[in-house]
Amino acid sequence: MRPITILLAATIALTAFQAAASENARDIVKAAIDQWRGFSSRGVITMKIHRPDWERTMTLRSWTRGNDESLVRVIKPRRDAGNATLAKKGSMWTYSPKVNRVIKIPSSMMNRNWMGSDFSNKEISRSDDIVDQYDHKLMETRRSRGHEVYVIQSIPHEEAAVVWGREVLKIRDDNIVLEHSFYDQDGAHVKSLLTQAIGKSGGRTIAIRQRMSKVEVEDEWTEIRVDEMEFDIKLRDTLFTLSNLQNPRE
Repeated sequence: MRPITILLAATIALTAFQAAASENARDIVKAAIDQWRGFSSRGVITMKIHRPDWERTMTLRSWTRGNDESLVRVIKPRRDAGNATLAKKGSMWTYSPKVNRVIKIPSSMMNRNWMGSDFSNKEISRSDDIVDQYDHKLMETRRSRGHEVYVIQSIPHEEAAVVWGREVLKIRDDNIVLEHSFYDQDGAHVKSLLTQAIGKSGGRTIAIRQRMSKVEVEDEWTEIRVDEMEFDIKLRDTLFTLSNLQNPRE
């Protein structure tokens, strides 16, 4: 076989291998998101926001359906009860009962902190934009506590409307995200979401306690704890509407 033919064959084989590896990494990320959301979900979550001189705890009720519908409503404490956020088909709205007004969140504010927490508006909605708007690469496979752990680097497409320059996920072979790190456009590590407890809820194994913290800020974090969760349940169509956001019927 001529050298040029061997080189061409090797190039084609390498390209095919890289494409397959990239698709496999994407599948791992998608499976992890599907593990958390299911086809649909309904749950109760406790969120604790910690700062050096104060703490604040909220109880949230959440619903998700498909890849792009979610609703989060505060039910405790009383002063925050009724505040809610609806995400649907790439758009997001908030409702505050104090002013009795629904406000659409512009894309420029999707990465602002949600209700003073360390989660952004986009992150609280559990959006799956990362699946299709990023290129994924399997960087490493590790063995830890009887599980394979996949280290995946996800870089957004040039046209993707995201703030992060890249994201790195450590995903266990049972689709549990152990760590999710966020890097800015200059490559600096800004914050990480760490899974602190794994357990059963709604008939499946999920991360039941996670903590988001900034890298350069000490003793500031937001923790979410799953109190109860149901998956793959039937939810009415009117749940994910602006009318229900303002005048809840569930």
